[in-house]
Amino acid sequence: MDRLDRMQLFVRVVERGSFSAAAADIGIARSTATETIKQLERALGTRLLERTTRLVKPTLDGQAFYQRCISILAEVEEAECAFGDAEPRGLLRIDAHGLMTRTYLLPRLPEFMDRYPLLDLQIGQGDRLVDLVREGVDCVIRAGLLADSGMITRKLAEIEEVTCASPAYLEKYGVPQSPDDLEGHRCVGFVSSRTGEKLPLEFTVGNRVRNVTLPSRLTVNNSDTMADLARLGFGIFQAPRYRVRRDLEEGKLVEILKQYPPTRTLVSALYPQNRQMTPRLRVFLNWVSKVFAEADL
Repeated sequence: MDRLDRMQLFVRVVERGSFSAAAADIGIARSTATETIKQLERALGTRLLERTTRLVKPTLDGQAFYQRCISILAEVEEAECAFGDAEPRGLLRIDAHGLMTRTYLLPRLPEFMDRYPLLDLQIGQGDRLVDLVREGVDCVIRAGLLADSGMITRKLAEIEEVTCASPAYLEKYGVPQSPDDLEGHRCVGFVSSRTGEKLPLEFTVGNRVRNVTLPSRLTVNNSDTMADLARLGFGIFQAPRYRVRRDLEEGKLVEILKQYPPTRTLVSALYPQNRQMTPRLRVFLNWVSKVFAEADL
């Protein structure tokens, strides 16, 4: 390995906290990764990593060297892309909600991959705010207000939310005309993965937002399951319009309280602030911003 290869390996070991994971990311044997880092430590004359049975973490010198490495590697990649016909290259790891990915990103993905043929994309799908550094993810796309995570946040869009229930539910409990009519109704409960608490229904009344908590016999922590239960008549629920658009068109769900809409949901991209942005992340963020700007939200 040359100097840059060793730096890249060292950065991956620090970020993944594991020789095995870093070696797998780069495509080399674990023994090769271990010996390469030992050679790097001998060349620098200092111990860079503390090894335990559970975790590998940088020493003080290792942390300082890590910061220098990520800056150097980002500058090298930037320099290579600044001359001639050089294109962003390498593996970009992102994580986004599954339905959002399938609805907005996948239909437009061929144009992105065709535009950047030297880029490979690894897509994880989930709701939790992953540890970007520890899990080796470059960027996550998340919906909703986010707690201060120490990451850089880039706003992508605001998505319309609607209030719905199944025809069978509305036939049994009646169609509310205002939030004041919700007494005696029930909802499909949803527990936030971030707070662990059941979320209230939200309505815009005049210039104010009003939260309403309804009883629920069924409470879940997965938005797909929540929508399934609502279709089965277990209660009122709120969701992005893109999630229920087909159900509304087919009559499986009915939109209610249209004049009292929930607030729109913020969609953001987040990435670590301790890294200089790479060309491959930059072009992805520019592309995904364009996708949401042109989407029917």
